[in-house]
Amino acid sequence: MSIKEGDRIPQGQLMVMEDGGPKPVDTQALFAGKKVVLFAVPGAFTPGCSITHLPGYVKHAEAIKAKGVDSIVCMSVNDAFVMDAWGKAHDASQLIMAADGSGEFAKALGLALDASGFGMGTRSQRFSMLVEDGVLKRLNVEDSPASIQASSAETMLAAL
Repeated sequence: MSIKEGDRIPQGQLMVMEDGGPKPVDTQALFAGKKVVLFAVPGAFTPGCSITHLPGYVKHAEAIKAKGVDSIVCMSVNDAFVMDAWGKAHDASQLIMAADGSGEFAKALGLALDASGFGMGTRSQRFSMLVEDGVLKRLNVEDSPASIQASSAETMLAAL
């Protein structure tokens, strides 16, 4: 069952690169006392994620933050090294590039995706969410991993 609006974000751990190495980030600390936009993609460096999804959030980061958002988090079931390299390749310095290496957080959210048919194993569904002080306020899940409408930066910006 998927998380729904009004639910608290589950306890979990993501990894980010800091000082040249992976550092764990507790999801409770990531969201506590903050207004956060988190968007998730099926895979770093994949076409839709690299051509449209991540670039949209990079382009609109300032406008999103101007609406009172403290952090924008990009999450994928990849390792922290890949997420860091992907962020650098797209000049995503205003975003937190967070790795959900084994997909445990995506599973805890009820938003895991079986991409085994594409040779990718368990991944995250494509989605975006607005979280305020650890409570899910808005959830936009795509009908298909190839679609980038409901979870786009433009959709989130319009909702803010």
